[in-house]
Amino acid sequence: MDKNRIDGSVKQAKGSIKEAIGKITGDKQTELEGAAEKNLGKVQRKAGEVADTVREKAR
Repeated sequence: MDKNRIDGSVKQAKGSIKEAIGKITGDKQTELEGAAEKNLGKVQRKAGEVADTVREKAR
């Protein structure tokens, strides 16, 4: 399993929590930062998945 998959999943979870806190408290800045972090985590996780697929195909 690629490190990017793990790191991306963690970043995605942290972003979701931060986004939810922003929504609950009415803090738009925190909400937007959380959404951005969540999306970056999704991209990072997907990059890890692609790297894993390439490694599997190379075998």
